[in-house]
Amino acid sequence: MLQKRILFITVLIFMMMAGLLGRLMQIQLFQAENFSENNVNLIKESVRQRTHELILDDGRGQFLDRDGNPLSFEEKSVLVIFPFIKNMDWNSSEVAKILNISHRDLINQVEASREPVLAGGKDPLLLTEQQAENINQLQIPGVFAVKKKILPEHPPAGQFIGIYGENEEIFKTRYPDKDWRNKAVGLSGLEKTFDEFLQAESETKFVYHVDGVGNPLFGIDVKYAGQANPFFPLEAKTTIDQSLQKEIEALLDEHHIQKGGAILLDVKTNDILAVASRPHINSKDPFLDEGSKNMMFKQLIPGSVFKTVVAAAAIEEGIVEEKDQFRCDLDIRGNPAERNLGRLNFEESFARSCNRTFAELAGSLMEKDPMILENYARKLGLLEAVSWQGDVFQLSGFKQFEHDPGRIFADNDSRKDRNFIAQTGIGQQEVRLSPISVANMMAAIARGGEKMTVRAVSEIQYGDGTTMASFDRQQPDGERISPFAAIKLQQLLRKVVTDPEGTGHMMNDLPYQVAGKTGTAETSVIHEGQQLHHKWFAGYFPFDDPQYVLVTVNMDVPGDQGGVNPLFADIVQMIYGQKQTEVDHAVPSG
Repeated sequence: MLQKRILFITVLIFMMMAGLLGRLMQIQLFQAENFSENNVNLIKESVRQRTHELILDDGRGQFLDRDGNPLSFEEKSVLVIFPFIKNMDWNSSEVAKILNISHRDLINQVEASREPVLAGGKDPLLLTEQQAENINQLQIPGVFAVKKKILPEHPPAGQFIGIYGENEEIFKTRYPDKDWRNKAVGLSGLEKTFDEFLQAESETKFVYHVDGVGNPLFGIDVKYAGQANPFFPLEAKTTIDQSLQKEIEALLDEHHIQKGGAILLDVKTNDILAVASRPHINSKDPFLDEGSKNMMFKQLIPGSVFKTVVAAAAIEEGIVEEKDQFRCDLDIRGNPAERNLGRLNFEESFARSCNRTFAELAGSLMEKDPMILENYARKLGLLEAVSWQGDVFQLSGFKQFEHDPGRIFADNDSRKDRNFIAQTGIGQQEVRLSPISVANMMAAIARGGEKMTVRAVSEIQYGDGTTMASFDRQQPDGERISPFAAIKLQQLLRKVVTDPEGTGHMMNDLPYQVAGKTGTAETSVIHEGQQLHHKWFAGYFPFDDPQYVLVTVNMDVPGDQGGVNPLFADIVQMIYGQKQTEVDHAVPSG
């Protein structure tokens, strides 16, 4: 009996040891690189536990402005401090003196550190070139002044460039064959659409090994692990003029635009020169509120800006003549109008934004063809995607950016209702257009009806600055308005400014001749007993030689507040001033 028990216990111990040995072989030999259902790489994890590192550059590609200067980041000198120096005698007083900080503050930060840190913590000290040079001349092990990519709290064109961050679910959906391991992925804006080009190949970092209690394992040697491939990371060269972008951002804040923005296009190329949106991105929680949304790419009620489409259709279809008179003393329902404009002809109606005229014209047009307003909106580039799109390497139908589509009617029933049609003719009811689409329309009119896709990025560059892929200018398929109609629209848009009673007359004394259209769109939002509006001005300049299209929008403001004509005017003045400065610098003195 005793022998049987001994045999049983021996076999049991042997089986347990065999099981443990098998488990050990599984961990160390068979599944060392893909252990468990989570596919954990145990070799990498063991190295990571013995390693302290400080990442200087996550290796993700970045965005440049049209001149090749950093747009989405700044490269600054910072001070890196490794914790092992707390056990050394080092020249801390001289370092504090160079940094112009308290010696005690520097020592406290070092004493509190367990891993490599940046001097200054979460808001690191930014060093001058001279400070960085002086620090490195001290040759203190574990104390280095290095270049680091810094992401500003409110970068230029923040919503346009977009947001990126760590999201395992999105990463694995987008790249099922790639190893995630804390890699960032584009979540909005150009960061999202260009994500495949911007994915990190490797990081730039300082590395050193530690034992179980955090002491240096191989002495105080610190390794610098940099980008091994000179062609990466890739960089996207945008069409943004950074100087204009920053000035427009400042003017939005100066005019207290809480929600809305401005977009500036180059008429000849249809490139985006600047695009600014409010509210600002919440740096602590980007998706907490509307700050992450680019309002210039969102569907908005356009109000009287849409009268441009009705005017184009009326001209092309020949349903209006110069001698025609309209009862602008009445509103669209035939009741006395709040703004009694008297009897006006077609041009005067457009310049002074008579609702009655365009409600009647919309009704006449819809009797001819229930799809006519959509057809002309499409001819003006308002309904289709305006972004550059095409095949780029293995990416078929690649679009540079995403924006909300335009809409005229939500359903067919609305086309049969005369009241709905009247409201539609003045840009209300179910009409929705994005500011970038409106800018695209104005650019087409300024070019005589010629449509082009909108470019946000001109090329993808390798890390050494050579071109990997370029995005040539495109003309989209589809119909366009006639040159005759374009010329008539140009005249109408100009009269909005030149007519002493025009809604844009305040622009008449600007250094550039402006043509454009105002819009005051009623929303369904009531705040503190007041109906809120979207205020628009969309136009181009100079009139005789169009160079710029500008659309400004102030959203959700009371009817008697928040007009954007002054903002539009100040942006025009700013651009003129910059151009004059460039001319003055180009002309040699004496």
